Amino acid sequence: MKLLKHLLVLLLLPAFGIRADSSLDIQHPEIQGALGIIDAWVDAIRDYKEVPGISVGLVVDQELIFTKGYGYANLRRRVPADQNTIYSICSISKLFTAIGVMQMRDSGKLTLRDPVSQHLNWFDINEAHAASGPARIEGLLTHSSGLPREVDFPYWVNTDFPFPERDAMIERITKQQTLYPADTRFQYSNLGLTLAGEIVSLLSDKPYNDYVQDSILTPLGLADTRPYFPTELRGKQMAIGYTGKTRDLERETVPPFDTRAVTPAAGFTSTVADLARFASWQFRLLNSGARDVLSANTLREMHRVHWVDEDWKVSWGLGFVVSNVDGTTVVGHGGGCPGYITNLSLVPKHKIAAIALTNAGDGPASTISQNMLRTLAPALKAAKKPAEEKTDALDLTPYAGNYGGSIWGGETAVRVWGDKLAALSLPSDAIEDVAKLRHVEEDTFVRLNDDGEELEPWVFQRNDTGQVTGILRHSQVNSRLD
Repeated sequence: MKLLKHLLVLLLLPAFGIRADSSLDIQHPEIQGALGIIDAWVDAIRDYKEVPGISVGLVVDQELIFTKGYGYANLRRRVPADQNTIYSICSISKLFTAIGVMQMRDSGKLTLRDPVSQHLNWFDINEAHAASGPARIEGLLTHSSGLPREVDFPYWVNTDFPFPERDAMIERITKQQTLYPADTRFQYSNLGLTLAGEIVSLLSDKPYNDYVQDSILTPLGLADTRPYFPTELRGKQMAIGYTGKTRDLERETVPPFDTRAVTPAAGFTSTVADLARFASWQFRLLNSGARDVLSANTLREMHRVHWVDEDWKVSWGLGFVVSNVDGTTVVGHGGGCPGYITNLSLVPKHKIAAIALTNAGDGPASTISQNMLRTLAPALKAAKKPAEEKTDALDLTPYAGNYGGSIWGGETAVRVWGDKLAALSLPSDAIEDVAKLRHVEEDTFVRLNDDGEELEPWVFQRNDTGQVTGILRHSQVNSRLD
């Protein structure tokens, strides 16, 4: 499993309830322009990197304002990916386990300073650094317990995925030893969150899967989120997983897997639509200050930094990755299981979230969600200013399209952004250097720099029927590709 770093269908979903910010105009030109560029960029990511399927979503408070599927949940049967496609979300599972732990804490059944062995009497790992003190529950949630990364089974590399049953895990722990002194350094640990799930099960007197279903998933209305792999849906609603590319640039299908005892760390499956609901619940809870599954203060506590590694490069909340991105706090988690790479990133201060789910072992989910957030955030800020009414404005939609065809490869995506055009070179690993084009006359536009200074002209060409067929700039013509 990979630890991810830190972290066009426009659809307003009524299932998300009322809008907390009724002044938000989704049709504002700034928002629509940003979404158009995001769509063009993700579409290119899918094609150029040959990712089988990608499903994305952008949430603003209580609305899923943009969602789209690219490619396929099942390549052979050409089943399209969309917002309801189910993916393994792997380590995003840890957020639900952490919520369960905090529910136990709030009910007085544990404290975060409790040693793990206080609740799990079978937890008998070899303490290689006993002088530092025992692994504690808070250390499980912040990955600072000193425990090994994995339960000692080769489930990430062997294609039969030998995830252990609970008894086998308990027996093997007695043969493992701590890697580091407790509370001294960050070490991502699936074993740690597996133990956290065991504690939830013990204190709730329920099997782990039953507890999270009854106390978290059902109350949150997450009908397509499960603490297991729904094998009966594989190839239909459940996306088939594919390996990362091999040296010969091929991918293989990945068989379904059962995470068994490791489920609290890596076993959940979900959709863009459900993870959007999960994000909206967090914004709603933080805004209301009420109690709904958790208290608002407990969720706020989980979003705060509880661990910073000594190099100041890794920071963690309680279950959540907590990162400083361009001066703004982003919380969430990534996931990487055989055949699936996923990411959920939230900006609680601004009530926005990005979701990217892929069915490829090398899917760029974290890159996608981060770029979507960085592109949407300034557009939302700009959209607070009402759009100007321009009855005589030029219709820019005929110019929108993808242009290329040169010997150098690549292309330029041109989209409408308010009263201008926006152009983005593709492929690119990030949405940056988006050029804005201002109309001059007829089919002539001029590129603007960041200060609004006019640079070189872009002249769109038409055929005899009046259709836009290319762009002339710097004496070179790029033909329309779509």
